[in-house]
Amino acid sequence: MTELPLIGEAVAVAANPRLAGARIGVVTFPGTLDDRDAARAVSLAGATPVALWHADTTLSDVDAVVIPGGFSYGDYLRAGAIARFAPLMSKIIDAANSDAKLPVLGICNGFQILTESHLLPGSMIKNDHLKFMCRDQVLRVENNSTAWTGDYAAGQEITVPLKNQDGQYIADEKTLDALEAEGRVVFRYVGFNPNGSRRDIAGISNAAGNVVGLMPHPEHAVEPGFGPASLDGIGGSDTDGLGFFTSVLNKIVGGAK
Repeated sequence: MTELPLIGEAVAVAANPRLAGARIGVVTFPGTLDDRDAARAVSLAGATPVALWHADTTLSDVDAVVIPGGFSYGDYLRAGAIARFAPLMSKIIDAANSDAKLPVLGICNGFQILTESHLLPGSMIKNDHLKFMCRDQVLRVENNSTAWTGDYAAGQEITVPLKNQDGQYIADEKTLDALEAEGRVVFRYVGFNPNGSRRDIAGISNAAGNVVGLMPHPEHAVEPGFGPASLDGIGGSDTDGLGFFTSVLNKIVGGAK
């Protein structure tokens, strides 16, 4: 991954020099759109982004993985259905389910891939209004004990961009009840449900909390002057999304690494 220049006065926020040694893999599939944005967010958080190609057969000794948004394989069949069978996904699935519990974040199409891979339950279907939706979206942090949310406060509201057409999260009532009871609903839409997701769910985790998927895009809210707060009438902060990436770095540093 080539070094990405920072804009204006934006600088990496890492105060602990150990964070610079963390390696966060960013996966690219044919049709991925937001891999560069995710890599930039990793850099701004203070870690080293590592480019991972869908056909790779190794995870290149990364400490965590981000599966970014886009339209992998053109969303043919179902969004994420083909990407799930990429050689690299078998490595990610094994590492996420291993004793090491590799942290994995799936954003938008990445969330869809995680459900297709059965790393997360449920499925994603077309928005209930059958239109592509692009807006700044308020989310409430329901669970701040996952590998990707530790730098947020429980109940905190953040604003990050959302853009999807297959963003409606669905699951049977038994699964939804289990997610609620086990605290695995990580994010919920506030004020407006943009896609008809069941119970206003915007993001969920696996039981261990190392795998998180969400539809909105935190990697698009990591720099002052270039996020939601720069728009009139929109609350929150331009950098509300940066906490995802600093959270996992602090989780890595606080662990065995």
